[in-house]
Amino acid sequence: MGIRQKSELEFIVIMAALMSLVSLSIDALLPAITDISDAIGVIDPKNNQLLITMIFLGLGFGQLISGPLSDSFGRKPAIFLGFIVFALASLICIFASSLEMMIAGRILQGIGLSAPRTISIAMIRDRFSGNYMAKVMSFVVVIFILVPIIAPALGKIMLDLYGWKSIFYSQLFFGLFVMLWFWKRQPETLKPENKRAFKFALFIAGIKEFVKHKNAVVFTFFSGFITGSFMVYLSASQLIFEEQYNLKEEFPFIFATLAIGVGIATFLNGTLVLKLGMLKLVRIFTIVFTVVPIVYIFLYYGEPNPSIGIIITFFWVQFFAIGFLFGNTRALAMEPIGHIAGIGAAINGFISTIMAVPIATFIGSYINTTALPLFIGFFVCGVVALLLIQYLHFSNSRTNTNKS
Repeated sequence: MGIRQKSELEFIVIMAALMSLVSLSIDALLPAITDISDAIGVIDPKNNQLLITMIFLGLGFGQLISGPLSDSFGRKPAIFLGFIVFALASLICIFASSLEMMIAGRILQGIGLSAPRTISIAMIRDRFSGNYMAKVMSFVVVIFILVPIIAPALGKIMLDLYGWKSIFYSQLFFGLFVMLWFWKRQPETLKPENKRAFKFALFIAGIKEFVKHKNAVVFTFFSGFITGSFMVYLSASQLIFEEQYNLKEEFPFIFATLAIGVGIATFLNGTLVLKLGMLKLVRIFTIVFTVVPIVYIFLYYGEPNPSIGIIITFFWVQFFAIGFLFGNTRALAMEPIGHIAGIGAAINGFISTIMAVPIATFIGSYINTTALPLFIGFFVCGVVALLLIQYLHFSNSRTNTNKS
């Protein structure tokens, strides 16, 4: 007897819960970074950012494994395998005694988490397409955003009561709960006739098919620049608010306030995308994403950080724009490659994440006494994203002209 899901809402919540494992593993750790670095003997505070960026490195490479596995053996077995890797990696982090051991654990955590992160998107694509897929993605992300809103506060509570290791234990317990729910309630979405034999040639064929679709390639690179700039904030937010502004106790609440901006935008996107379409929303909010840092740079170039209220306002508007970009650009990239959803999601995630890590590391290395380098990074990434959209527009126009 097959598993039957009661509603589409339950599917959305389960997909969001799978994605939330990634967010919880990143955001809940933010208040504890200084304590972890002291415990494992980190000397240079700039190396603290590696505790965040290295999990993304694992996420990037892990998708190259989890995506093809899910196309061959099914979505569910690949996710279960990924969780086992994540669980073992979490134990490495718990018992880490050096920065190198902690980095190894974080990379392995990312490799394990790449399965629920990537395959949940493939499962959505298995069931939906077009603007309705973007709408479903928006609702998934709205629920998913609840985790970054509360995760730093939960991490701070766990840190104060039981120490930093308890944060890793709580991630394991949450992950186990999600896996049990997923096992009992979520049917397999990959149809048997769509399974492909697992072999290296399958991945090569997937790449060849992926690069044939210009939208998939352009919006994958687009995602890389937007994700990279946002990753800088994730890795440097603790430095900015706890050290530059001396707001260690308030940091979880500031982080939650900014996450709400992304959540509101993503919720609105679920309605607006059916009226305006994905591409139009991406164009509008890429302009917003680029203009906001221009204003900040003009006002505060060569100046100390503004008041906390001002910088939070700038960040909030910036992340409001990002809320319209994350889900739509991923959906636009996946739209033409539904027939290779598993490998397609893996290639999309791998390229965008592997691009994002060096971008975040480079920009983050300049953040010392002010947040200005972060806004310069937002601006540069926004300009490149606008150029990519413009290139796609001209390219598609030329193709349509040639056809006519």
